[in-house]
Amino acid sequence: MGEAILAGLLVLLTFAAERPSLRMSFDNASILALIGVGLVVVRRRFPVASVLGLSALMGLLPSTGLLTAVASHTATRLTKAPQRRAALLLAGVALPMLACFVSAPATGIGSRPYGLALGAVLAATTVLIPGLVGTAGGQQDRLLQALRERTAAAEEARRLSDSESRLHERSRIAAEMHDLVGHRLSLISLHVGGLEMALREESPELREEATLVRRATRDAMRELREVLGVLGPLGRDTGTDVLTDATGTRSDIEVLVEESRGGGISVEFSWEGDDLDTRPARVRRAVHRVVRESLTNVHRYAAGAHVTVTVTHTDGRVGIRVRNGVVPTAPATTGLGSGRGLIGLRERVALLGGTFEAGATPGGGFTVAAEIPADPGIGGGWTDAAPREAAAVGAAEPGRGLSRVELRLTGAVTGLLGLVGVGVMMLFGVVMVHKALPGPGYHPETPRVGMARQQVEGAVPPDDKVVRAAAFGREPERPESATDCLYPYVQSKPQGGRLDIVRYCFRSDTLITIDRFAVPMVTDGLHGGRTHG
Repeated sequence: MGEAILAGLLVLLTFAAERPSLRMSFDNASILALIGVGLVVVRRRFPVASVLGLSALMGLLPSTGLLTAVASHTATRLTKAPQRRAALLLAGVALPMLACFVSAPATGIGSRPYGLALGAVLAATTVLIPGLVGTAGGQQDRLLQALRERTAAAEEARRLSDSESRLHERSRIAAEMHDLVGHRLSLISLHVGGLEMALREESPELREEATLVRRATRDAMRELREVLGVLGPLGRDTGTDVLTDATGTRSDIEVLVEESRGGGISVEFSWEGDDLDTRPARVRRAVHRVVRESLTNVHRYAAGAHVTVTVTHTDGRVGIRVRNGVVPTAPATTGLGSGRGLIGLRERVALLGGTFEAGATPGGGFTVAAEIPADPGIGGGWTDAAPREAAAVGAAEPGRGLSRVELRLTGAVTGLLGLVGVGVMMLFGVVMVHKALPGPGYHPETPRVGMARQQVEGAVPPDDKVVRAAAFGREPERPESATDCLYPYVQSKPQGGRLDIVRYCFRSDTLITIDRFAVPMVTDGLHGGRTHG
């Protein structure tokens, strides 16, 4: 409804300022004006049809120029494809020029060259310039929409980053509890089991106490597994500050081997290559945990078997192999296994770009083997960049401090000022074209008897039906040999109630007579000051 009211006001203002010399009747002009209002109202739903229809209509009724400017601006702003937008502007520029050129004599605008010039001015001021402004506005709208979507995506990435950080921290806690506490509890359980067996005959009272300690250790491991289940699976390596600088070096692995030997395990240890003290902390930490988890599993499932631990350090790789032989006797079930150890090791090695294998050997033993790059690549830090990107995009988005009402008011004022500017340019162009016309009585070449019809038509205004009707019954008798006569449009106003008419009669497209005469005229005020015979 608002668009219809605005369009009606525009067409009324421009229609009221229309030149009174147009021969189009008031009823016909009103119908064309209503058609123009309808086209500008549906410009958002049918942008192409609206622009093309108003462009052609403007050639018949130039007062619809402002409506054409509104439709051109809206259509180019809504059209995303550059090729389609360019084709629309070209068609919108060509239609008013063609319509003005064809209809100029019939509508009383003037000669066809004048109509072509007027159509070019109207096309440039009401189609091309608003279309280019609409193109820039549409690109800005799409850029802002892309920035808003990018901001939303960055905010979503930040939320996912926070969630991942929490999951990573829980996984780190789970890994530390499993690797540190679980290993110690396994050793305690093994030592208490040996003490319980030694005290079976010598001191039954102390044996009961040892049994209670072993049960308490088993309960602690069960509770630890429950906590690990709450915290979640191991997904990443633990932090760099969890273990010491000596973690994963040769001396650290020798300490693990000695602890296992103290628990009654026969362990053979060998180290090939340089120490790992110059390698990254995460590589040394992975070596430490592969050896410790493997030895812990030997304590749990293969106590009494012979174990070999081999670490091989070359320039580009670090290899770890822990192998146990066949168990002499069936091991006692401790119930302390969580089922997470080998899974955690596999994930930990994979994060470093290495390979991990674990499985039974043909002879009945078990082997754990891992290959780790000595200098693994450093992962990207996209999670830290997401909040910064969101902040930067949010800061680049304009209009956040304006309310919706203020934005609408600003758009309305800008649109009104733009229409005023288009109106001024259109009026200025029409005046310039009109001033460029030859003055009354001036002709490039004075018609004379014997000239060709084409030369005469180029030297005088076009034939006018109103002038022909005014001369009917009052003109001098035509020559018998005349095949046709030309009644040029009269640019001067009637003097003393009489209209001076010049008649050019032709025979076979050759001018044979030039007759000048005057006919009485009656002024009709209802038709904008037009005169009739």
